[in-house]
Amino acid sequence: MPKQNYENYWKLTNAFTDYNGQKFLDTLAVCIQFIDDFKTEEYSEDKYSRLQDEIYKVNPINHISIRKSINQLVKMGFVNSFLVSYHPQAQEYISARTNKKRVTLLSKIVYSNSSFNRAVNNESSIKQINFLVQTLIEKGKLSKEEIIALMLVDIEAQKETFLPENDLKKYVKEANNIGFLKRKYNQIGYLSNLLGKLDDLVFVNDDLYFKEDAEQIFGEDLKAVSKRRDPYLHRLYKNQLQDECEEIYGNPMCVLEQLTYPVLIASHIKPFIDSDENEAYDPNNGLLLSRTIDSLFDLKYISFSDEGEMLFSSRIAEDVKDFWGDYRLENSILNDKRKIFLAYHRNLMIERDAKV
Repeated sequence: MPKQNYENYWKLTNAFTDYNGQKFLDTLAVCIQFIDDFKTEEYSEDKYSRLQDEIYKVNPINHISIRKSINQLVKMGFVNSFLVSYHPQAQEYISARTNKKRVTLLSKIVYSNSSFNRAVNNESSIKQINFLVQTLIEKGKLSKEEIIALMLVDIEAQKETFLPENDLKKYVKEANNIGFLKRKYNQIGYLSNLLGKLDDLVFVNDDLYFKEDAEQIFGEDLKAVSKRRDPYLHRLYKNQLQDECEEIYGNPMCVLEQLTYPVLIASHIKPFIDSDENEAYDPNNGLLLSRTIDSLFDLKYISFSDEGEMLFSSRIAEDVKDFWGDYRLENSILNDKRKIFLAYHRNLMIERDAKV
């Protein structure tokens, strides 16, 4: 393994983590229009400064953050160094009608044109994502530790377009020895976020696979094991449900039984696994429930009508129906958005019953 300067790790600037978000798209659109308007003008600090001013008009944040956002677009391959051109599919990315199409375009742009060594005023042909993907092709899967270790590799010093397995083991050991994970936690998170949004790649329990390989290994369980809750966002989601109960009832409590249990569950109406990024942590897609009710609700033994009436699965025993039959959700809980999620839940219960 070549001797390394471990401060020359793969550095990905990340002003944005949502590549479908309006701020990302607006910033990219301004960059493209600016390059078109001044494509014959050579790069200068003045030109760079004027672009920052244009971005400020659509995203009024401090100029340090604006420079970070421009450099992210350069490193990801959307915009080329020195502000004279951009990827030919960058405009198509902005105008794409679906996020699914953007995923495909993002993958093409990043794989073909990204370089973490690039900056607005510096060109580089070193393509870290290509190197990582080629290593994944050779190995079949990459663990979190191995991805972290790859961030230490000087690609220009490698003979192959991928890192051989024996060398990868050495880099893993070295990354652990120097405490790279603790020191560069944010950079590692940025890379993982990008990899998780590329087409045909999927994380399963912190291991990176090609989706086709993962489907063969995990089968129908793939969807369940590959989607993970963000613990902080889930905590905020539960806090919002508790705040809602405090406003309505005075205390956090089970919204069905109206009892202040010591342990309450932030129960998803549309299952977390079926929810997109917004639905997964939308408090309207949740009910604060006791453990017992959460279990029945989660397994689709019970659901609720738009009027709050408890509905029972054909799979549930009569004595359970008799015990809970008079319970209902109050109208104060049943806003319009929550009713949409409840309709989804009712359909799941009907589908589950039909399979029995």
